[in-house]
Amino acid sequence: MFPKPAAALMPNTYAYESSPMVKATGFREYDARWLFEKEINLMGVQALGMGLGTLLHEMGVCPEIVTGHDFRSYSASIKMVLVTGLMAAGVKVHDIGLATTPMTYFAQFALDVPAVAMVTASHNDNDWTGVKMGAARPLTFGPDEMGRLKEIVLEAAFDLKGGGAYQFVENFPDRYIADLTDRAKLKHPIKVVAACGNGTAGAFAERILSAIGAEVVPLDCELDHSFPRYNPNPEDMKMLHAIAETVRETGAAVGLGFDGDGDRCGMVDNTGEEIFADKVGVMLARDISKLNPGVQFVVDVKSTGLFNTDPVLIKNGAKTDYWKTGHSYIKRRVNELNALVGFEKSGHYFFNAPIGRGYDDGFVSALAILDMLDRNPDKSMADLRNDLPKTWGSPTMSPHCDDEKKYEVVDKVIARFTAMKEKGEKIDGQPIANLITVNGIRVVAEDGTWGLVRASSNKPELVVVVESPVSEERMRAMFKTVDTVLRENGEVGAYNQSI
Repeated sequence: MFPKPAAALMPNTYAYESSPMVKATGFREYDARWLFEKEINLMGVQALGMGLGTLLHEMGVCPEIVTGHDFRSYSASIKMVLVTGLMAAGVKVHDIGLATTPMTYFAQFALDVPAVAMVTASHNDNDWTGVKMGAARPLTFGPDEMGRLKEIVLEAAFDLKGGGAYQFVENFPDRYIADLTDRAKLKHPIKVVAACGNGTAGAFAERILSAIGAEVVPLDCELDHSFPRYNPNPEDMKMLHAIAETVRETGAAVGLGFDGDGDRCGMVDNTGEEIFADKVGVMLARDISKLNPGVQFVVDVKSTGLFNTDPVLIKNGAKTDYWKTGHSYIKRRVNELNALVGFEKSGHYFFNAPIGRGYDDGFVSALAILDMLDRNPDKSMADLRNDLPKTWGSPTMSPHCDDEKKYEVVDKVIARFTAMKEKGEKIDGQPIANLITVNGIRVVAEDGTWGLVRASSNKPELVVVVESPVSEERMRAMFKTVDTVLRENGEVGAYNQSI
């Protein structure tokens, strides 16, 4: 028998060292995230492995799994404890060692293994840990699978049949890099700043980009799990500012920023202008739809409205479906619609064949950006950006809200805006034209200005984004409106960044 996990335990006690601790809120909509040692302990991670192994058997999946870990001081230890739980539940583990998350997804194909469990806290700050999981490549778990895993783990309903096995796959990154770079080299010289925030991607970025013919200026590519300059998060303005400064200093054609586990890519143009990932998505969509008229795209609800209104995309017959934010949701939607690409404002891009295999990979995204530049040698990245219709948009802003309260707060915000629309109330003098509630609420004014509020799927936060096709003043007015409604709820705290 293995004991039921406790929600909380006191450190430096016998119980903490001899009992599993797993806080229920760590089971998120499509992956798992906890503050290590405060919300989950090592025995709790072992319970997670047992639960995941049990679930694989329950799903009728061949009990084999790929594991890897990101570069944090504790990630390797957490992965090995997870492995012991998986083996106890009768699973054969193929461990590829230090890896980006997309490497583990690739390993599912390269090693012909159905399941994956990547130990990573992604872009979260240090002290966080988590696991991204899947059992049907290239998809990852959604709410149904995460809900069932939560039940198994918290009830200790394990089937510990034993008979598991462990195999370390030596030098696996070489196979991944060879697969990624076995392609035509760039036809024109392109100097690129590659920023990794001292995270996992730094071990591979220069080698990959150089292999296709780019001149690489590495920035913060040395592995350092203290993340001394900034958190490796290409939505974080600190990271984007650092890239912009280096682009201007070196005269690079583009700056690329990779997140902590390498599944996202952010961009800065040749002038040092930071371009939010949804706008980069529009630029890529223009380039791709020119080559593939009538192509289907999927984007998340945080993304710019240009995917529907851009005249070039309309001319090329591109179709865009707005869907729930979250790598698992967009990945599944791309798969359902057989879309060529899915874009998230966070920088998760999902390229289907012939560009990718359907999962999110920051390096695949980087190569697509460089290919776009290479196909437009007479234009700089700034030129391509300036070709887009002008809109004024905010970065992703996240006010604190406890995991136990955030969904309730979002429900109240939805109800508030719904009541305003029903009563014909205006927002900053504009009628409410539309309310999109596929994921939180996106309130759209008559002039196309919009604001989004949703619950973060992986941190105790809300997510706020605003955009206007009219003016910066209208964007700021929408933010004030959205923030005023949010502040009606005392559970909402300070923003991580704001406009």
